[in-house]
Amino acid sequence: MKCAAAFLALALLASPVAAAEPPFEEAVALFEDKNYKEAIEIAKLHAAKGDARAMAMMGAFYQTGKAVKADQQQAAEWFKKAAEKDHPGAQFSLAMMNLDGALGATDIDEGAKWLEKAAANGNPQALYNLGLIASGVYGTEPDWPRAVEWFSRSAEKGFADAQYNLGLIYLDGKGVDKSEVTAADWFVKAALQGHADAALDYGVLVFRGEGVQKDEAVGAKWMLISAARGNAVAQNRVARLYATGRGVTLDPVEAMKWHFLATKGGRADAWLDEFTAKQALDQKAAAEKRAADFKPKTS
Repeated sequence: MKCAAAFLALALLASPVAAAEPPFEEAVALFEDKNYKEAIEIAKLHAAKGDARAMAMMGAFYQTGKAVKADQQQAAEWFKKAAEKDHPGAQFSLAMMNLDGALGATDIDEGAKWLEKAAANGNPQALYNLGLIASGVYGTEPDWPRAVEWFSRSAEKGFADAQYNLGLIYLDGKGVDKSEVTAADWFVKAALQGHADAALDYGVLVFRGEGVQKDEAVGAKWMLISAARGNAVAQNRVARLYATGRGVTLDPVEAMKWHFLATKGGRADAWLDEFTAKQALDQKAAAEKRAADFKPKTS
């Protein structure tokens, strides 16, 4: 009896035990750690079993060329498999591949179809891109009331780009009654989320007192926020403010710094060129150093 028990124990030790399959969440963690080779192996296991999340991840691998050779057709196939299982991210990715020509010719209808599915699943970026289609960005005939509808739904979910575009639409009165008040309201919502263009446009409205109470100092602060995020138009406007002392304390060095940055960003200004030419050499040198040390804010 003792011999039989000992033999059974040895047999159990010698028998291979099937390793537990790593959960899909481990693939996500490995992906976030940029350990793509291990992540894709786990994703393959789950994708083979029909896990939409894993299928979407496989699409991302082929789209970006991480762990595998980039292959847009393969990426689209994986995204479609996940999209057909109602995965919002895959639906959005597949839509954008059809819209941006990644698969060859642009297919607006196919792109819109998948955007609408992603939008139905609550994807605010899908709603926003449907607004872009309706506003004619992809070469379609503009349908401004429809664009307003899509942008509004996205904006109400807090999507900053949609909030900004709504502001522009109300500022121009496209498909809606023109309203600087409403435009300012949407601009500030987007600006508070770090949207540089919205911060600039809101700052301009406040500076001029259009749609909101006029306050040059507050308007200048918003323009500075935009300039600090690398917006060349804002940098040009801020340069002029510092050169003239409107809304800010007169400061020739800061004026030249922002002018140098705006010019580098493609926003030339002959008046500021003349202003700079009149300044002392040591001030120009100080402005050049500040411009060289400048790093756009990202948060």
